[in-house]
Amino acid sequence: MTARIGLGLAALGRPGYINLGHDQDLPQGREVEDLRRRTHELLEQAWQAGVRYFDAARSYGLAEEFLGEWLTPERRSQLTIGSKWGYTYVAGWRDDATTHEVKDHSVQTFERQWPETLQALGGRPDFYLVHSLTSDSPALTDTKLLDRLCELAADGVRVGLSTSGPHQAATLREALKLDGPFSAVQSTWNVLEPSVGPALAEAHEAGWFVVVKEAVANGRLTSKADETPFNTFAAKHGVAPDSLAISAALAQPWADVVLSGATTAEQLESNLSKASAGPLTEFAQAPSEYWSERSALPWI
Repeated sequence: MTARIGLGLAALGRPGYINLGHDQDLPQGREVEDLRRRTHELLEQAWQAGVRYFDAARSYGLAEEFLGEWLTPERRSQLTIGSKWGYTYVAGWRDDATTHEVKDHSVQTFERQWPETLQALGGRPDFYLVHSLTSDSPALTDTKLLDRLCELAADGVRVGLSTSGPHQAATLREALKLDGPFSAVQSTWNVLEPSVGPALAEAHEAGWFVVVKEAVANGRLTSKADETPFNTFAAKHGVAPDSLAISAALAQPWADVVLSGATTAEQLESNLSKASAGPLTEFAQAPSEYWSERSALPWI
């Protein structure tokens, strides 16, 4: 099971994030060196546990740089790295910044960020995704950008997209209609928001590599959420809610990798523990409700 779990660095590469209890996970020690050390420690813990997929993005602060520093030739030869472009980190290493990241899916941003990714990682990622592609993005219709991404794909990098928002399925299906360059997708799927599942199954059937992000719903499917119907259910069955949530994602036949977004060693250990998961369909929310609640989560 561990081989199908990846470690995402969204909450490790910068001092502020929207996970519940993030301020408790990082009560002190949010300087660059503190998070560099913490990231390296969790990467090592994940590596020793058998995790072989690591996920970063240009907008995750210094996540790519931290990952690149930890890599060795031996490690690199045995693992898979995915990263994303299209958002720029602008918080200036402040957890209380008004704006943390800025979205721009133009070809100009790609041409700027691809060399930045190469420098930070010390080489090419295996997967390079358009970050949080939504219906208002030009990335599916910009012929110059698509041609450039086709060149990258022809050079051996798996090009893809990540999705976000209540219309993930529609966005993914639009990408599936294109004749290249995409062959990978990373989407939010969890027991609260499973609506993209059928579209992810279609992508998997078409030969795409499918990664699940936010399997614990930014902490809403963990003990940090206190008393919720899902947590009550998990307690009744004697399992940690985060382990149950991740196991539910792993149970989907179309999921190649499910990301842990752990910030502490204890969280990562719990995320990697195995739990039996049934359909759990009774916990699903309407997509609009789920994404409205997610958008209200504070950066802390």
